Amino acid sequence: MFDQITKDANAVFSQLIEAAGLHKGSVVVLGCSTSEIGGDRIGTHSSMEIAAAVYDGFFDLLKEKGIFLAVQCCEHLNRALVIERALAEKYNIPIVNAVPQPKAGGSSATTAYARFDDPVLVEHIQADAGVDIGGTLIGMHLKETAVPLRLPQKKIGEAFVASARTRAKFIGGARAVYDETLL
Repeated sequence: MFDQITKDANAVFSQLIEAAGLHKGSVVVLGCSTSEIGGDRIGTHSSMEIAAAVYDGFFDLLKEKGIFLAVQCCEHLNRALVIERALAEKYNIPIVNAVPQPKAGGSSATTAYARFDDPVLVEHIQADAGVDIGGTLIGMHLKETAVPLRLPQKKIGEAFVASARTRAKFIGGARAVYDETLL
């Protein structure tokens, strides 16, 4: 089961990087219910083992490509995000004080906090793309104009995966001309 979760997570993130056109310096937000992956209702069976299997599938891939990861905590930490201190400093994002735990933040955020080089929590971010595993509702952490992505890999374990990229807003009117590279 864990090997398949790792393979599925790798497929999702590989597909996301390509479909969203992510590059060095991009920010991806992750919401992940390990309960849903295991076939249970969100928030009922947090699993550090499942979280580890998910991260084994994508963590090194993102680091190699220089893509920042922001991991959403559960509602017990008000959906705060675990990020690297370097990201908070780069964008002057205020840091908040909490350390995620499996039952207060969730297993995914706890795993991120353990695996990051210098983890901190922040309340808000505007990510370039996102992955929602199990209906965790990551939309509040994406830039304003989100575009749903239909990736070939639709599930990790028993959890459905939704993903999105963002694009620059269109402004102007009927006579406006747009930069096709920003679509």
